[in-house]
Amino acid sequence: MKKYIAILGLGILGLTFSSCEKEPSFDYPEGTVGISKVTTFPILTLKGDARIVLAKGTPYVDPGVTALEGTTALTPVVTGAPDVSKAGVYTVNYTATNKDGFPASITRKVVVYDTQPSAVANDFSGTYARNTNGLLSVWTKIAPGVYSVVNPGGADSDLTVIVFNATGNNISIPSQLASDGTLTSSSAESYDAVGGRYSWIIVNAGYGTASRTFIKQ
Repeated sequence: MKKYIAILGLGILGLTFSSCEKEPSFDYPEGTVGISKVTTFPILTLKGDARIVLAKGTPYVDPGVTALEGTTALTPVVTGAPDVSKAGVYTVNYTATNKDGFPASITRKVVVYDTQPSAVANDFSGTYARNTNGLLSVWTKIAPGVYSVVNPGGADSDLTVIVFNATGNNISIPSQLASDGTLTSSSAESYDAVGGRYSWIIVNAGYGTASRTFIKQ
């Protein structure tokens, strides 16, 4: 009986000490959680449009970005200014880095076109089906001789590129960073306006070297 009384006493004593233990403190120093440091990543927001289209020779005025670390304004680094004296698809990159050295980036496309009178009146916009699989490519005219084309390879993809029709019925995908960040262009292009069909080779690491033919729907 004494043995049980002794055990009971130790139990009560243990509960007493347990009840006296301090509750864990969550009052961490600002910028930390326990032993971990908290960082606030930069957030960049484009001012103006994500895509700017200019005729060759038109001055480019960069709309800029807003870059914040929480509520603190950051100064972004801007690279990739377009050369408005030369037709092409340019990527302007904005990068901001927080106080802990973590960067964040955002991009803007600048399209500089040089469309000749022989192509100004053309309108190749519409939906085209690839002749081998029926998958659709959609062309949208965004300026004289300039098109935004979704799925230019007739694959199961939403890849989007800029296409130029600079003269006559000539088409091309100028070298550019496409919507998925891959370097993309075209070769061996032809466009038959009467037959409503075109073909080209997509120059992209994921597309092989076969010519692809499309027919307007």
